[in-house]
Amino acid sequence: MVKIFSKRLLDLKKIVLNETKENFSRVEEISAQNTLKVLNAMRRLKISDAHFKTSTGYAYGDIGREKLDKLFAEIFFAEKALVRTQFVSGTHALATALFGILRPNDELVSLTGAPYDTLQTVIGHAHAAKGSLKEFGISYRELPLIDGKVDIAAIKNFITPKTKLALIQRSRGYSMREPLTTSDIEKICAAVKAVNKDCVTFVDNCYGEFVETCEPIEVGADLAAGSLIKNIGGGLAPTGGYIVGRKDLVELASYRLTAPGMGDELGASLGTPRLLYQGLFLAPHVTAQALKGAIFAAGIFSKLGYKTQPLPDEIRGDIIQAIELRSAERLIKFCRAIQSFSPVDSFASPEAWDMPGYEDKVIMAAGTFVQGASIELSADGPLREPYAVYLQGGLTFEHAAIGILGAAQELEGL
Repeated sequence: MVKIFSKRLLDLKKIVLNETKENFSRVEEISAQNTLKVLNAMRRLKISDAHFKTSTGYAYGDIGREKLDKLFAEIFFAEKALVRTQFVSGTHALATALFGILRPNDELVSLTGAPYDTLQTVIGHAHAAKGSLKEFGISYRELPLIDGKVDIAAIKNFITPKTKLALIQRSRGYSMREPLTTSDIEKICAAVKAVNKDCVTFVDNCYGEFVETCEPIEVGADLAAGSLIKNIGGGLAPTGGYIVGRKDLVELASYRLTAPGMGDELGASLGTPRLLYQGLFLAPHVTAQALKGAIFAAGIFSKLGYKTQPLPDEIRGDIIQAIELRSAERLIKFCRAIQSFSPVDSFASPEAWDMPGYEDKVIMAAGTFVQGASIELSADGPLREPYAVYLQGGLTFEHAAIGILGAAQELEGL
């Protein structure tokens, strides 16, 4: 590192690391508690080598698949879970649940402002898309944020007896709003149930798993979903997603994933079972590494004069570090620097392009072992004001720190 980075930048690294010791210790304690939770669940369910065997075809009676569902349900304190490599992304898992639960003339609402870009195309009300919920007669409204926060006081007048499902996005998406903590989610769910006890509270849990010591189901959410190539896959899951929560709701989602009457009884594991189990076991530690990287990035770029959200010492609800770069040129430079310090495709130069499901051109740096895995060090952002980059992941803090310093050096010429 001495040969790569300037003395000024290395001195800045020492200052930031000294200032973040207490925050790092807090992250490590959360990781220790979550590791114990996962370990105890694996012990109680008697996970064995037999659960790692592959299955093909219809995969009836796949004991590894069935046990993994039970393991996720136990860790999330949920009645049921659906964990499948057949989910191609977190958005796919979310869409499967929405299409499984909602029926024509039902009302869907978002309580966290506009959802993430790809989910907006699923809903179809802001961005036309064939096969969207709108085409099936699902109405939609969203509650505006107030200063980047959920307007909890307004929920009592926003939710109605007609509202079937309330969507709660835990992470920030491509915005500078604050991510939600589980304490925030608890208050939001309680506010919804106080008005309409039958309204389903559904949390988009992407980027939030194991950031705290409890998960959304524990604090009142009916359902949660996410991606296996983010936090909870531990960097080993090659693809997939999950849905956890109330038994009846997860069952409805399973009928949408496969077919009515088939549900969760099918789905070949092929060669993935061990990777999913082992990735889950490592996930609390890997998430902690990513969080340390995010805290470090906040410290470095705050001192360089950039607006960062969260700040280094703020409590976090997800692993994402947002940094306002204020120009398209800086955004592109940042992402190219992260790519150049990646273990895979370091020679590639990312370009902004029209990605499926996104309104603006997006640039993504992801020199990852699993394509697009954002639990690995990656950075991306849409080419629009305020030209913020969204940094996430890092299988090891050491690698995250190198990439972050590389991006700082590229921007500042240090």
